Amino acid sequence: MNRRTKTIAVAAAVLLTLGAGGVAVASGGDGGHGTGVVREAAALTGTAKLYRPAGDDITFSFDAHLAAKDNKDPESATGTFRFSHYKGGRGGYAVAKVDCLVTGGKVAVVTGVVTETDVDGFRGKRVGVSVHDLGRHDRLGYSWMTRGQTSELPPCQSMPPFEKVKAGTGDFDVLPWQIEYPTE
Repeated sequence: MNRRTKTIAVAAAVLLTLGAGGVAVASGGDGGHGTGVVREAAALTGTAKLYRPAGDDITFSFDAHLAAKDNKDPESATGTFRFSHYKGGRGGYAVAKVDCLVTGGKVAVVTGVVTETDVDGFRGKRVGVSVHDLGRHDRLGYSWMTRGQTSELPPCQSMPPFEKVKAGTGDFDVLPWQIEYPTE
């Protein structure tokens, strides 16, 4: 394959990956003879409000990523997520630094330690959130539903996605984890 054909093939692969919603970067670690495309191992991004007929304003936002180099170590995930709950001028918010991200198909579980909040029960605690990426009908769950805000939560654990996302408020995007197994 000549240099021009290789360049076109790599560019096409990058465009196809980006078009499918993935994050791609052309590989340059092989002396300029790029033969592959590297994408992050997993990701959870997006913002949406939860459905609440009583008028509560509950919002979750995610920017969580697992780098390709950390494919076998979900506790190396980076990023943040934020959640807030307000009603009638009362409520609070929290921002957590991601400490674990696992995705499987269109489901993600992310945990993080709260680094910023106006709710004392969350300060310095690990919290977990799960998301099921169903397009316009996403679902979400959170660890404090039954464990309380002060219980110790292990990394990468949360409740199943039991809440509905409010129609028209946003969309979560889960990049499925692709674990690389050794070949025999």
